[in-house]
Amino acid sequence: MAYHKVSADQRAQGPSPYLDNDELQATALELEWDMEKELEEPGFDHFRLDGAVQHHPGNSQSPDLDLEPIQPSSSPKGRFQRLQEDPDYISHYTRQAPKSNRCQFFRILKVFCTALILFIFGIVIGYYTRKKCPSPPASQEPNNPHIYREILKEIKAENIQQIYRDLLQFPWADDVNLAMKILAQWRSQGLEDVRLVNYSVLLDLPGSSSNTVTLKSSGECFYPSGQQCSRDPRTLQSQDLLYSYAAYSAKGTLEAELVDVQYGTVEDLIRIQAITNVTKKIALLKLGQSPLLYKLSLLEDVGFGGVLLYVDPCDLPKTTDLADKAFMVSLNSGGDPSTPGYASIDESYRRSRLNLTTLLVQPISAALARKLLSLPEDSAQKDRCIPLQLPATGKRIISLNIQSVTTYKTISNVIGYLKGAVFPDRYIIVGSHHSSLNTYGGQGWASSTAVITALIQALALKVKRGWRPDRTIVFCSWGGTAFGNVGSYEWAEDLKRVLQRNVVAYVSLHNPVRGNSTLHPVASPSLQQLAAESQSFNCVEKTRCPGSNVSAVQIQGDSDYFINHLGVPAMQFSYEDIKASENSSFLSEALFPVPASRTEELDPSFSLHETIAKLTGQVTLKIANEPVLPFNALDVALEVQNSLKGDDPGVPQLLAVASRLRDTAELFQSDEMRPANDPKERAPVRVRMLNDVLQGLEKSFLLHQAPPGLYRNILYRLDERTSQFSVLLEALEHCKLHQSNETIQAALSEVLNSINSAQVYFKAGLDVFETTLAGKK
Repeated sequence: MAYHKVSADQRAQGPSPYLDNDELQATALELEWDMEKELEEPGFDHFRLDGAVQHHPGNSQSPDLDLEPIQPSSSPKGRFQRLQEDPDYISHYTRQAPKSNRCQFFRILKVFCTALILFIFGIVIGYYTRKKCPSPPASQEPNNPHIYREILKEIKAENIQQIYRDLLQFPWADDVNLAMKILAQWRSQGLEDVRLVNYSVLLDLPGSSSNTVTLKSSGECFYPSGQQCSRDPRTLQSQDLLYSYAAYSAKGTLEAELVDVQYGTVEDLIRIQAITNVTKKIALLKLGQSPLLYKLSLLEDVGFGGVLLYVDPCDLPKTTDLADKAFMVSLNSGGDPSTPGYASIDESYRRSRLNLTTLLVQPISAALARKLLSLPEDSAQKDRCIPLQLPATGKRIISLNIQSVTTYKTISNVIGYLKGAVFPDRYIIVGSHHSSLNTYGGQGWASSTAVITALIQALALKVKRGWRPDRTIVFCSWGGTAFGNVGSYEWAEDLKRVLQRNVVAYVSLHNPVRGNSTLHPVASPSLQQLAAESQSFNCVEKTRCPGSNVSAVQIQGDSDYFINHLGVPAMQFSYEDIKASENSSFLSEALFPVPASRTEELDPSFSLHETIAKLTGQVTLKIANEPVLPFNALDVALEVQNSLKGDDPGVPQLLAVASRLRDTAELFQSDEMRPANDPKERAPVRVRMLNDVLQGLEKSFLLHQAPPGLYRNILYRLDERTSQFSVLLEALEHCKLHQSNETIQAALSEVLNSINSAQVYFKAGLDVFETTLAGKK
């Protein structure tokens, strides 16, 4: 503005002992214009400032001022526009200067007194308000161990028992109705975001009457349980008989010779092929020792046409009496068979897959197996059990009739979210399952659901008081588990891209109390240390809580997709009975009809359920709240080295790569993980980078393809008896059966690439950290 410039030029010439009237007027106008309050007055030369000394313009040392820019015609109107309307206002204001000073003083005094009274009044109100309102908790840090104890203290055996009994009161119905009851139960406990997710999937269900086995020599017809066939409609429609079948088996009738293949190992098949032609014959197969799908693939490969499947009583714990019980198995490796590899959503392409094998497969009881083998009813002696075996003499021709039906049904998952406060896009999934297969599989589903509901209840109480976990906890009750983990597969395939990026860990509650002898923790290598620490934290009985028995072995349940397709670290706690023999592995693949009272007989006080709930809660809270994920990179490298023992071909080359992986993991653990766990050295950016590396450390160990029934994640062993990589063991067995080295070379290459990929992954993580440090310097 022109006037500002003139005023500035005037001041720049130096100090003057006197200021003429024009300068005073200019100063006043400048102040008013700076406050966006401008004066429009034709005779502003009459305006006087209080206490100002008048001088003639000629006495001014300043050059003449060009006042043209501030003429009324060009000056904008402001708060002083009234000066134009009342010319006497200025002279009145000038004459009353002393009175104006007095008014100004009293006005300031009045404002000061009012402000002082309001200030004192505010202090009094604040004091009493603070006194009446409760103060917030002293510490609300999510990873405070005191908070963990407060939450876990709310998990009580009597609450779990009550939830369990409420679930059993619900009448048997389809999967959707059962899921809706669980959804309502979770909402009533205070879980804020709960959803029902439905999928239409292809299920293989029992036919209108039971499958049968007929002994041709005598013409006797038997149901799978061993009782003779009857025309009584009530018997034909018995749930226990109808559900004694293999889901997704081939259908039809096959009449052929029965061949005893024992456990169906490669040695068994080599022995049998040496003495007889097995093409289109029916194998009598024991469950156990290795995965069922793997054994069936071997039987199908060598030419068998059918399989009778049973559990040898010698492999069952002495406390279990299942000799006269048939059971159900699923031949589905996972998910909806009509949409392999993608979700069963609307408009998805459906493939026609009525069965998943060419074999006619039928589970039978040990009692029926004994009849078919023409053995006496009791083959047990005083102190030892004699395994069932076909006598060397005599052929047995049988007719096998299977008539299950494939149809599309709706299965439901219940998904509840407890959103994280700091990292809401990082998920810890806690999974249980529900079932509508009547009594098949026992009441494991009710135990599972009761435990996860009690955990939700305890967490919701803390949430109501203002607490939240750092990371999001996702609670899942899966449907369709008995048919091949269908519900969890479809949900995970539906959200695959999100889960690959966001899921941190999976904590399983699959059948948590299936015995009462020992606590059996299973954890991926990166979580084994956390599992051991949690046992000591929550141990109620030292004999039941050993700290050194954590293993990474194949387990049943809905953790399958997360372990084998997403490479997510997983963990599971369960109580089991002491194994009767070394062949007892994989017996849990059979779903026996178990009375409803079985669970309360195993754990009448529900103290075992409480222990499982607290262990699960402890590890979930740790993973959800620790600033640095509690994963151990070095344990992964050590597990790889321990799985390469032996003199098998190719192992020395693998050991060299495994040694490099261990060195890199050790450096990563010491240089990055330890400093990050120290709050004084913890930098948010470095912690985020570190957690990203830890979250993906097991993904390198996923093979592109694995034999049926074997894990794609090579970090998991077959069972406690084996220590080597299962895919290498299988490849060696396959070489014996087919007299070819091609399979072992392919397996060695897959394992080598996995280990090398993990080493490169760790090295890349270290390089990123070093680059970050160099950039800061």
